[in-house]
Amino acid sequence: MYLTAGVLLGLSVGVLPGLGGIAGLALILPFLYGIDPVSGLALMVGMIAVIPTSDTFSSVLMGIPGSSASQATVLDGFPLSKQGHAARALSAAFVSSLFGGVFGAVILTFFILIARPLILSFGLPEMLMITVLGLSMVAILSGRIPLKGVVAAGLGIMLGTIGSAPSGGSLRMSTFDTPYLIDGFQLVIVGLGIYAIPEIVSLLRRDRAISDKASLGDGWVQGLRDWWEHKWLSFRCAIIGVLVGVIPGLGGSVVDWLAYGSAVQTAKDRSKFGQGDIRGVIAPESSNNAKEGGGLVPTLIFGIPGSGSMAIFLGGLAMLNMTPGPQMIRNNLDVTYTIIWSLALANVLGAALCILLSRHIAKITTIRFTIIAPYLFMIIAFAAFQSRQSALDLAALVGIGIIGVFLRRFDFSRPAFLIGFVLSTQTEIFVNQVYQVAGARFRRSFEIGMDYLISPITVSLLVITIVSIVVGIKASRNIRENIEAPTAGKMAPAIFLGLVTAYLAISTYDASTVSRLQDRIFPLTIGLVTLGCSLLLCLRMLRTSATDEVFIDLEAGDEGQAPHGLWATLSWFLFLVVMTFAVGLFLALTVFLVAFFRKQGRFNWWRTLLGAAIGLGIIVGLAWVLGRDLPPGMLQSYTDLPWPLI
Repeated sequence: MYLTAGVLLGLSVGVLPGLGGIAGLALILPFLYGIDPVSGLALMVGMIAVIPTSDTFSSVLMGIPGSSASQATVLDGFPLSKQGHAARALSAAFVSSLFGGVFGAVILTFFILIARPLILSFGLPEMLMITVLGLSMVAILSGRIPLKGVVAAGLGIMLGTIGSAPSGGSLRMSTFDTPYLIDGFQLVIVGLGIYAIPEIVSLLRRDRAISDKASLGDGWVQGLRDWWEHKWLSFRCAIIGVLVGVIPGLGGSVVDWLAYGSAVQTAKDRSKFGQGDIRGVIAPESSNNAKEGGGLVPTLIFGIPGSGSMAIFLGGLAMLNMTPGPQMIRNNLDVTYTIIWSLALANVLGAALCILLSRHIAKITTIRFTIIAPYLFMIIAFAAFQSRQSALDLAALVGIGIIGVFLRRFDFSRPAFLIGFVLSTQTEIFVNQVYQVAGARFRRSFEIGMDYLISPITVSLLVITIVSIVVGIKASRNIRENIEAPTAGKMAPAIFLGLVTAYLAISTYDASTVSRLQDRIFPLTIGLVTLGCSLLLCLRMLRTSATDEVFIDLEAGDEGQAPHGLWATLSWFLFLVVMTFAVGLFLALTVFLVAFFRKQGRFNWWRTLLGAAIGLGIIVGLAWVLGRDLPPGMLQSYTDLPWPLI
């Protein structure tokens, strides 16, 4: 019963973009006081297991990553949805998730007692090489022009270095006058800004349904056939998910990209990736559920959380008077296996429910998008605010959303940008730690230093990384977010590249002024390399004609023919954010929903008021269930108002 409750709760949270396992587990924690330990475990594990499955809905149906572990699913899942194959994509994803989750539990069952040496064999050099392997996926996802992919990735890395340095705390591109920037940007805000805002704006401009076809196309039976046809790909990606989950600190932010890259590298025909290839759905979905089984290995054996959700899970175990570690494996093996097989059973329940509901939920794609868009704006604004409970979260979401709009418009790889941002901080941490330890060993002798850096695992990972880059460069022209390549002149693309180059120059100079070497070297190196690539792109623009692919501008194609303009559509979200700063989210939403449905939706007053009431009811109910306040505005600082106006 408790497991089923956790699964249902996980489904409810997972379908909302931006709210992932951390938010869901935080919701469960207050109910763990005084509960039977096994029941409490079942409740938590049910939630953990099903969120990587249910977050597929928003990734496939709306082009918005449901969480950090479903970013790669967007690349092929959303094009399939637009082609009228939403049910097929969802069912293939759910079967893959089911297989990955059960596979992870099986592996965990047999290797829980012998996984300790595997974890201990990964030192800092090995962790660094795994991270570099993740960055090598940029080569695969760089698009038509590899230089654009490198610039996008470098821009993401530089955005990730904003704030205090992880090693010495030096401030980079921030000051104490802007304390919000000291902690840098949160992944949920960057993910929503880079994907959610551009896709919502693009679909809203067209003022039609997501899917061009009224029919949902082939259903879950075809999705099951697709999975069976590519079962070995699913098996291989599930292994990747388990291995990445076992290594603390990597987790869901990188596993889907590694699986997607593996699918591309081993495919004979890569022409459909990024345009609606079912293999691009099966691969990441198989790995991100298997990752949860792997993530329990360091969590249960060492008490080391493998991800943010596992950190909350550890807090839940403490509330149930359980202490993870070797003694738990030794003395409470029954509890350990209760956790493992609750994970497997929850995956079965979650996947079965999702498959049963997929055909009905997929019908969302046939609804006029103007009806859906304001609710999506509302939910992502609420989700972004939960990262720090600061109104500046919304300003950051708008700023990064505008960057995402331009990256999409001028054909810069948004996946490459996101990979760069995700891996920025942990790459710098591993580089600094390896530098410190290796430096001390080299001072003792050259052989000791080389023995530390060069191990069979690091050499193997280095070879895999090199192969990944070589294969990725060859395949990159086939992996593109936009099929068409319209050009309309040099002016707009050149201005955007000029702004990117200016930012890279300023941030590189800022990094050079940092006094502490270890806080300076990483952003300075990345900045110089990215700036060099950006200048090479500028040189290409100067030397080629306006019809060259470097000048791609989607506004010259179908985007520019849409009924509504880019800035006019984006201004609706800007209006919501400005109003939120003034009077708080609840009052801002009241005005926003009424104005949107009347003007953009062309509804009569009865439908307008009903739509606004539904939206306010959803956001108030969500805030009440999660125990969160809505973003306040200037009005709330001068006047005492009752909840939810506060």
